[in-house]
This record gives sequence, structure tokens and C-alpha cells, in this order.
Amino acid sequence: MANAKKVEQTTVSIPALDIREFDIRIVGDTPLISHAWDEKAKLMMLQKQMKKATNGREARDPFAEFVSSLYWLSEKPEAPTMDDVMNGKFGFPVIAFKAAAVDGGFQSGVLDKKTTARGAFHISGEMAEIEGVPTMREDMVRIGMGTADLRYRAEFQTWATTLHVRYNARAMSMEQIINLFNIGGFACGVGEWRPGKDGSNGMFHVE
Repeated sequence: MANAKKVEQTTVSIPALDIREFDIRIVGDTPLISHAWDEKAKLMMLQKQMKKATNGREARDPFAEFVSSLYWLSEKPEAPTMDDVMNGKFGFPVIAFKAAAVDGGFQSGVLDKKTTARGAFHISGEMAEIEGVPTMREDMVRIGMGTADLRYRAEFQTWATTLHVRYNARAMSMEQIINLFNIGGFACGVGEWRPGKDGSNGMFHVE
């Protein structure tokens, strides 16, 4: 009868998570351009993919495009006016700020791997409330085969926001995370035409 193999037992000690939280205030250095997906545009894309007939494009409405480019936190009226915009509350996806911090840290050499920071800290919620008053801007853009078109989007000339950060102190310190946000705000930014996309908008720093 063959001898049974001896099984060695090894005890592996896994350090417990050390979850901590803090608020970080972000202040814009250059204008933030918001460009939320318009519901009508998404519907047209879906209809095209489903091979459904459409009525074609409607006449351009610059103000409606401006309003649709905003991430509404307050209830969006069916037919918004400029007064509604002035009194409304608006946000911006928190994932954009985290992406800026992680990408900026990686580009600068502070991080060896992006996955290190992605798992080390998180920003609570989906939208960060933007402190500021949006105005409408008109830009000429190139689409398709160099065809020119106009875009009407919301811009926050002066803006700020507060992010609630949860992090594992065993993986990264609060000071390191703040440093990543400062680097990301300068090197990457958020929103349209940001440094990460060959622009200069959406830059920020930690107050």
C-alpha cells in the first residue's frame, strides 16, 4: 500500500482593513465644461441600433442643448428657463475626479500601477455638487471626416466641490491621496477640453 502524502498546513495572516474617511475640498483653477448625455440623443442612438425608423433631426435649439449638458441634482423642469438654471443645483460625476487623481499619479510616476490607487480609496456617491453658476458657451468642433459643427454646453467659470473620501489607511495615507488629487487636477483635470484631452479646462487644486 502506497504511503499517503504528508499535507503541510500553513497559516496566512491577512491584516485587517483600516477604513478611514475625510472630506476634501476641490477648487477649480480653470472653467469646468459640463457635457451630460442628452436623453433625446441617447434615444436616437438606441433607435438607430434597433433599426427603427426615426423622424430625423429636429431643428437646433442651443438653449435646450445647454440645459441638457448639465447634470441636474435638483428636479429638472419639463421646459426649463434661465431662471430655473440660475436656481437649480448641478453636479458632476465623482468618478471623473478619481480618474484624474489615479491617472495623474500614474503619469507622474507617483504610482507604479493604477490598480493600487483604485482599490485604496473611493469617493462616496455618484455625483458631486458643483458650487457655481453655469453659463452657455458655443464651440466649433470637428466631427467625422473633418466636418465642422457647433456645440452648446454649460460652463462653470468659477467652481468648487467637496468630495467624501473613504480609504484603506494600510494601503495609502490621507496625505498621499491629497497629493494625487493635486497632481491629477493639474495634469488631467475633469470635464470637456481638459488637460488629459489636450485642453486646459477643468483644472483644479485641493484647498
